Amino acid sequence: MKLHDLHPAPGSRKPSRRVGRGHGSGRGKTAGRGTKGQKSRAGGNLPAWFEGGQTPLHVRTPKLHGFKNRFRVAYAPLNVGRLSDVASGTLVTPDVLAHDGLIRDTRLPVKILGAGDAPKGITIHAHGFSRSALDKLAAAGSTVQRLGWPDNAPFDEEAEAAVAAGIAEKNRKRQAKKGKAKGGTPSRAASAAEAEAPESDAATSADPGAGASESESESEA
Repeated sequence: MKLHDLHPAPGSRKPSRRVGRGHGSGRGKTAGRGTKGQKSRAGGNLPAWFEGGQTPLHVRTPKLHGFKNRFRVAYAPLNVGRLSDVASGTLVTPDVLAHDGLIRDTRLPVKILGAGDAPKGITIHAHGFSRSALDKLAAAGSTVQRLGWPDNAPFDEEAEAAVAAGIAEKNRKRQAKKGKAKGGTPSRAASAAEAEAPESDAATSADPGAGASESESESEA
């Protein structure tokens, strides 16, 4: 094979369309650009975002309007007042609430809020409790149990508190280390001042009557 024997694969190279070469070609006279108008002129191309003068899409799209938290958890809320008629000793779970029609969306975790009178002597299992709800339920003698989501497994408060304490301790050590590194080593002047201070204190303690005698001589004079 020689250099002049090399050819592209059949169909891979398509010749460009020749326009303005007479009526017989199908694209003579106006060369496929139509009659008059901005797009028929040389250099009359428009940018891709141009929409004929109306407000373009990239302008009418809202921007910088607030912040949406990606980690926000949406709850199905329920006030303790809705449970005020529950008999003492009853176990209330999300499934019971869904069965009785007290929560609308069963696909969301349940959170108990503190509006209304709290039921007495019941046990409530839910995924979240507000502070006011916890206070009212504790005052009414009811017990609560937090659940995980989405497995609905009982939440271990002690283990969570231990994990939080460990994280807090780690952060405290990190901050202390960072502050120590930022402070650096003491200067020579500060070290010399610290070294001289004990010597002066020792001299004063060695002769306690020196100060008294000097004050007496001054008073006599």
